[in-house]
Amino acid sequence: MSDLPSNAAYSKRFDAVLAFIEANLEGDLCVKTLSRVANFSTFHFHRQFTAFVGVPVSRYVQLMRLRRAAHGLSSRADYSVLDAAVGAGFESPEAFSRAFRRAFGMAPSAFRKRPDWHVWNAVFAIPHFSRSVVMQVRIVEFQAVRVAVLEHCGAPARVSESVGQFIQWRLRSGQSPVASSRSFGIAFGNPDTTPADEFRFAICGEVREAVSANEFGVTERVIPGGRCVVVRHTGSPDHIAESIYPIYRDWLPGSGEELRDHPLFFEYLSVFPETPQDQWQTDIYVPLQSL
Repeated sequence: MSDLPSNAAYSKRFDAVLAFIEANLEGDLCVKTLSRVANFSTFHFHRQFTAFVGVPVSRYVQLMRLRRAAHGLSSRADYSVLDAAVGAGFESPEAFSRAFRRAFGMAPSAFRKRPDWHVWNAVFAIPHFSRSVVMQVRIVEFQAVRVAVLEHCGAPARVSESVGQFIQWRLRSGQSPVASSRSFGIAFGNPDTTPADEFRFAICGEVREAVSANEFGVTERVIPGGRCVVVRHTGSPDHIAESIYPIYRDWLPGSGEELRDHPLFFEYLSVFPETPQDQWQTDIYVPLQSL
């Protein structure tokens, strides 16, 4: 019974976000705005929203805008495709028509003449979480760690190229030997929702002295200490989202915890190729607010 108030409070905050979206479909519905409505960290809001609602923020907003447009087209003779496009926040009727066709399988003008409510219901069956995932969850006091950093900027699919560059720096500098230094990654965005040209990911190796000047672009920073929830992922890092989303969807709502305004990060416990990727172990750290 003790979890009910926490779950109710968590749901109430998302209900406020969904109500805000419904009331402001023509306004600014960026992640920063919506995270403020929910009083959640912008670093984690994408994942929290996707885990709770079942679709990413941008997809949900677009669907709600298309739903209003479809309702107007089917119920108002004076509601033009241009009106629908403007009301749905599209830059042009052509862009609106393409999105509408992708969602409903027909052009807006065709939907106006003969609305297909079966398709309507299928499109707007937004999934909500209904299952619980058994996770080995720990809350730890993470100690701040000094790291060398190579920041990857660009498509998530090319992170491995930056990893290779960082490995070369480690080998040549000798400042962060894999055998005795921990390896980390900091996710500054969600690769599922962040535009490829805006995605940032920091590849990190523990150091105990100042990072020397180098041609690789490796710099230095500190991963701050503090309370974190930790979940271990086993398998390829390519599938790590399968272990991340349950933290937000299943554990967090009833935990009574609040997320700290700092990106989640990973500690890589295995080394490739010594350990096959399907046996890799990675600890996922999600920063929590202090008690």
